[in-house]
Amino acid sequence: MVQPRPLWTPSEDRVREANLTKFTSFVNQKYGLKVKSYSDLHRWSVDKVADFWSAVWDHTGIVASRRFDKVIDDIAKFPGAKWFLGARLNFAENLLRHRDDSIALVSRSEEGPISQTTYSDLYRMVGRLANALRKIGVLPGDRVAGYMPNIQETAIAMLAATSVGAVWACCGAELGSGAVLDRLGQIEPKVLFAADGYIYKGKKFDILPNVGKVIDGVPSLKNVVLTSHIGSELKGSDPSSLVAFDDLIKSSEGSEARFEQLPPDQPVYIMFTSGTTGKPKCMVQGAAGILVNQLKETMLHADVKKADCISYIASPSWMMWNWLMSCLASGAKIVLHDGNPLYRDWGAMWRLVQEEKVSIFGCSASYINYLRSIGSKPGSSYDLSSLREISQTGSPLSAEGFDWVYREVKHDLHLNSISGGTDINGCFAGGVPTLPVYAGELQAPGLGMKINVYDENAEPVVDAMGELVCEAPAPSMPLYFWNDPGDQRYRDAYFEYYKPKGKNVWRHGDYVIAHSKTGGLTFYGRSDAVIKVSGVRVGTSEIYNVVEKMPEIADSLAVGQILGEDQRIILFIKMAAGHRLSEDLKEKIKRVLRAEASPKHVPALIVEVPDIPYTLNMKKVETAVANIVNNRPVTNRDALANPESLDFYIEILPVIHKQ
Repeated sequence: MVQPRPLWTPSEDRVREANLTKFTSFVNQKYGLKVKSYSDLHRWSVDKVADFWSAVWDHTGIVASRRFDKVIDDIAKFPGAKWFLGARLNFAENLLRHRDDSIALVSRSEEGPISQTTYSDLYRMVGRLANALRKIGVLPGDRVAGYMPNIQETAIAMLAATSVGAVWACCGAELGSGAVLDRLGQIEPKVLFAADGYIYKGKKFDILPNVGKVIDGVPSLKNVVLTSHIGSELKGSDPSSLVAFDDLIKSSEGSEARFEQLPPDQPVYIMFTSGTTGKPKCMVQGAAGILVNQLKETMLHADVKKADCISYIASPSWMMWNWLMSCLASGAKIVLHDGNPLYRDWGAMWRLVQEEKVSIFGCSASYINYLRSIGSKPGSSYDLSSLREISQTGSPLSAEGFDWVYREVKHDLHLNSISGGTDINGCFAGGVPTLPVYAGELQAPGLGMKINVYDENAEPVVDAMGELVCEAPAPSMPLYFWNDPGDQRYRDAYFEYYKPKGKNVWRHGDYVIAHSKTGGLTFYGRSDAVIKVSGVRVGTSEIYNVVEKMPEIADSLAVGQILGEDQRIILFIKMAAGHRLSEDLKEKIKRVLRAEASPKHVPALIVEVPDIPYTLNMKKVETAVANIVNNRPVTNRDALANPESLDFYIEILPVIHKQ
């Protein structure tokens, strides 16, 4: 087999200056090793678990009033391993270690810059707000919630809450009140930070009515802190139950910042699953585990440095927002964008890169695919001289998407494709700044992540599709699920799938291939969306990778319809402007899928639809449509970015059943 040719290889200067190179030298010196390659470093990281995570702790400069006595109590406890025993630290103190006059946060809307805040000012504002929270009775372990857009007040609120030792849980302002209640109603927050609205496609959306419904529906709330983002007037609510964000900060002006020193497994975040298949699960994540893992990822894998400017298209509902906040620990400038990344035109975010001199830009596969579909050329339209890395996640990016980035954005950059999940607030696999990039592949497993690929018999497979599993504990795995006696739902979610085969592993629910030639991995989408046709597994992204190259097609979604003991594939097509789904095009789709994928990938039915449903994190919602076509209920429509799109699928269901 011919060795694949890389799309990009880092220069000697890039490799030499990479944080990962410095880390490798650090562990070689500390432990008397002779590690040279990334694969050797990864092997050491999963074989010598305590040594590796101790080295990450030291190299990333974790701030703690007391160092750990032991890295892990028992690696065989899976789940349930305890990390960094004996340590005392504060999550926010670590993110606020830089206190100079360099820029920490820039807030922008669709119209441009709103505000910018230095690290010294951020430190002072967080200190004041944290002390104000103490005055109103917030204690370690209390839940503090957000219902906020991607603005600096959200970051300040999170940092203040975690300074006190409270647990932060956030819903983006774009969520409907039902989705917010489904989430926050479970965890009983004491304080809610809310905004009056958000901006999208040139419009201001007033969410104060939704905020009112949330206040009424969450009786545990003692205080509500309101941020004026779009200038809405408060109507129909009791002003005595609310305090303005700025007023709360001013109420403790002059107070010294204080960071509660807490155990390593003090809860820091509650993250929510998407809620497209049932009420969202509430995953409780520990301070030390999240901190150490995210600094490993931001500093070593993403190579974030103090000189960097980083921006990610992300809502505060999404784990990538939390990941972005951890870049503060590097002293980088973070640009927060509130709005549609394609408004007023496709160049909106590239103008932001140009104006703010962004060096690391994060986006989803769907964003890249849209730009591809309209023939955009960011590299020749904007000054991207500052850009050295694109971080891509959300869903798998095809080989053609990789090619487009290097052809139309910039030939010399690190395309850092990453994948992991909300579950671990991090990545199982992703980018390595010292390795080549190959089309359609994540470069390698993450350091400290003992991942593998299993077939249905729990046997490891290489160069063949299988389930992504993690065979050992990692620090950022959830402590537990909220209100889950005996951890039963936690175990059911990740550990039961391979138990009948005698394996106690975390099954993540992604369908992947591990490549022997490159050491990289190709992701094919969620394994619970994998369709089985006559016993053969069909990854939906394999269909999308073929179909969405066609100029006539703007988007697509494939689901399996159960017919007796088998399934048939139904392919829903959203047409590009000026095109309709003709019989000739249907035959072309089938012909190309048969040739480029396999006969099993050919849909039994192709249906034109006006829109494809997406989550608020821009992931296609295959499960909701699969539920519709299989006559199962669809819950939590509020978790979708475009819930009205499902109405059409329901309307055409009788037609589908007749065909």
